[in-house]
Amino acid sequence: MKFEPAPDVQERVNKIIEVLELSHITAMNVVCMRSWKSKARAYARIWSLPRIWQRALGVEAHYVLEVLSERFDRQSMEDQDRTLIHEIMHIPKTFSGALVPHSCFGKRIDRRSVEKLYRVFVDRVSE
Repeated sequence: MKFEPAPDVQERVNKIIEVLELSHITAMNVVCMRSWKSKARAYARIWSLPRIWQRALGVEAHYVLEVLSERFDRQSMEDQDRTLIHEIMHIPKTFSGALVPHSCFGKRIDRRSVEKLYRVFVDRVSE
């Protein structure tokens, strides 16, 4: 598998964080990467830096948002935004290095919740 920084995705993620006013996310600590030749069926995934690694390395929480080029790049721009929003939703309000699962305490990360945030994003961008 090959990885490289994805500045185009980084710009879009930063915009999503700003427009949706996700103030709990430290945008500079979310790094976007593009990968090739992954066997995964996902379009994107998010990786965390657990607290024990943060303590051992003496760094703050960081997240890596990876887009899998063969699948992500074929999506429309709208669906790419939905995918990015989905991955960003896995970052908890505590920005602790943990990840929010798809279903937690009655809240869900699913098509419906992603679409709701996507609509807010589109409405705010078009204002």
